[in-house]
Formats: sequence, structure tokens, C-alpha cells
Amino acid sequence: MKAEIIAVGSELLTPDRLDTNSLFLTRRLNQLGIAVARKTIVGDEHDRLRDVFREALSRAELVISTGGLGPTLDDLTREAVSDLLGRKLQLNEGVLRRIEGRFRRLGRTMSENNKRQALVPEGADVLENPVGTAPGLWLEPDGRVLVLLPGPPLELQAIFTQHVEPRLARLGSGLRLYSREIRIAGLAESEVDQRAAPVYSGYADVQTTILAAPGEIQIHLRSWSNDAAAAERTLKEIVERLTLALGESVFTTSGESLEQAVARELTRNHATVAAAESCTGGLLAERLTRVPGSSAYFRGGVVCYSNDLKTAWADVPPELIESQGAVSSAVAQALAAGIRRRAGATLGVGITGIAGPAGGSPEKPVGLVHIALADALGGSERAVQLSGDRERIRWQASQLALDLVRRYLLHLPPGAHKSSAGGQD
Repeated sequence: MKAEIIAVGSELLTPDRLDTNSLFLTRRLNQLGIAVARKTIVGDEHDRLRDVFREALSRAELVISTGGLGPTLDDLTREAVSDLLGRKLQLNEGVLRRIEGRFRRLGRTMSENNKRQALVPEGADVLENPVGTAPGLWLEPDGRVLVLLPGPPLELQAIFTQHVEPRLARLGSGLRLYSREIRIAGLAESEVDQRAAPVYSGYADVQTTILAAPGEIQIHLRSWSNDAAAAERTLKEIVERLTLALGESVFTTSGESLEQAVARELTRNHATVAAAESCTGGLLAERLTRVPGSSAYFRGGVVCYSNDLKTAWADVPPELIESQGAVSSAVAQALAAGIRRRAGATLGVGITGIAGPAGGSPEKPVGLVHIALADALGGSERAVQLSGDRERIRWQASQLALDLVRRYLLHLPPGAHKSSAGGQD
């Protein structure tokens, strides 16, 4: 079964609102063995809505719309669909009573325009809304399935889970989507594809997509099959071959974030880490502590933007800052070594750079970042020239710092570091 999703709402055509409902619906439809062939966003205009629904129904066996079922005059999904199908809108007394009852329970007076939400096209099945006023609607015009859902995510998800999903499951073909997600750090997209293409090109039944994200490359593998064991065997084989081709740049084969992969390696090695951050402003510490149980390996961190706090909190010698500059290899190494000693951690990370948009110079341009890693025996440092806006530079710097920690730990034998430091997160 092929599906199309129509997201209704003029606000979704502005830069202020995102269509997150389609992501939810795509995931749940895929789990049912239904592929989403197209997604459309359309504004609140009657004729345009009618045309979009007509086109979708001419192509897809299943069409699901979101939005346009509210009580206001610009909520036109019901009207456009009724016009297209030639079905009159009728006031459904059962729906109206449920809406009135909801307002009474909330101690509020129902506006007259809320009655619009009780209008139902002839022949439609009403899908009760357990958390809102607008019900969903199920229609089957000319052998197709058309489902109209309200736009608020909580309402849409509740109706889909309780009413739509069970119905669609009974229509399923037996096909299911099986997928894997490999993530890579430290390689460019072109290099990843050069190494990976000889592997994935040999699997015609597996759809492979390579995506570039800030600080990482993702390989998404998708296979539709009615044979679970065969699909899992094929995906396992291709993942193993891709991992061999890409080496230690692969940090996960199960879609983990880099901070989750680092958490796994820190735990495996009984190691702890602390951070002294300047240009990233605490982003590295924030990412490390996103992972539950992070108190077992994250000792703490400081954001030392000013030079005097680099000295006070991470023991960076003032004369070093004076001679080398705050954005320098030497200061990054001093930050890493200082915070490691102060926190009593296995590893210290120091980050200093120029995130922009101002503050750069010909010698030290915007995007220059120094990242250092220190252990009890010494340390290492890496200077990188990053591109993009301020947020992109900060994110990429935190990504590089995490990857430095991960690669350091990969080459240690299990249990090389023992630390009793930790607490409650």
C-alpha cells in the first residue's frame, strides 16, 4: 500500500512552524508496512485544498491529512473534501454532545463556532478524539482510504493510535520495513560514499541513503520484506561489510548519537571525563549529560569565556594566554590538563576558538577552533577551521571533541582506567 500525507495549514508555509505530524505518521505507517510516497503542505484555501486532495486520491491507495478541522472559518478541510466527493456535510449529534460535554467538564462555555467541528461528510466514520474536540474522519471513496485528522499533535497521535492504526493493520499486505542507521564521524560525505558504494551497490533489494549532518555522515539502510529473518540477515551482512570498509570512523550501527557512543566507551573503560569550554559555551557538557547515568563518567565542567576564569578555574598560566593568545594550541592543552587535575578525571577536554560572527582576524579567522585532550601521561591537540554560522561552528566543535574522546578510548584495552569517581545524575 502506498500512502500520501497532506499537511493542511497556511502557518506551515511560513518559517515559524514545522510539520512534525508527518514524521510521526511516516514512522507509524512504515511499521505497518505502508510506504509514504509523497508529502504535501497546502495552505487554508478551499479550491487549492480540493485540488490537492483530488490529485492525492488519484495516485495513492491511502491519503491521510492533518489539520484544518478546527472551529474557525479558515479550517476548511471538511468543506473541501465534501465538495470534492460530492457528499453533504451533516451535523452529527453524537459528536456535538461530546464537544459540549468536554466544555462542561472544563467549566467553559462552548462558542457557537465549535459546532462546525461536529459537521461530518455523508458516509464518513467518526473517529472519536479522546483529548480534544475535533474528531477524526474515515472515508472510503472509490476503493481508496481517506483519513482526516486534527492538527494538534497530541490529538492526532491519540486518534491514530486508538482508531486508525488498528484499521490499517487489518488492511496490511504482510510487508514490513526493516532498517539500520550507521553514523560516521571524521570522514567527508564523498569519502564515505567512495568507500561504501562498492558494498551497498550489490544489494538491489536494500534502499541506501547517505545524508550529511553537522559533524557526521549517516547511512540509512531500508528493506521492505515479508520475511523478517531474511531481511535481518541481509541488513546484518551489509552493516558488517560497511563497518569494515569505513573502519573506526563508524561510531554506531544502531542510530545512536555520538554522546551515547562516547558514554558506552567511557563506561566500558571505567573512565571519567571533565571539560573546560570557551567557544562551545558548555555545549559539550550539555551533550554528555543528555545520556542517563552520565554521573558515572562525567565529573563536571566549566565555561571559562574570560581569560581570568581560564586561569582561576582551569589553571591556565596568564603568561601563556598573553604570549600565545586565548585561541591557541597551547591554551587548549592547558585547559584540558587543568580541568583534568581539578576534577580528578581520567580525561580532560579543552576547547577554545572563535565561533563568530565577529572576533576573527586574518591570523585567527572565525571558525578556528583548538580542541585538546589530556590524560595522566600528557595530551594531544587538534586545530580545525570550521565553516557555517555560530551555532553550526559550536555544534561541530562539540562533535569533534566527543569524537576525540571516543577514538582515544577505542585503542585502550578494557578496564585500562579504573575510577571510583561518580555520583547521582
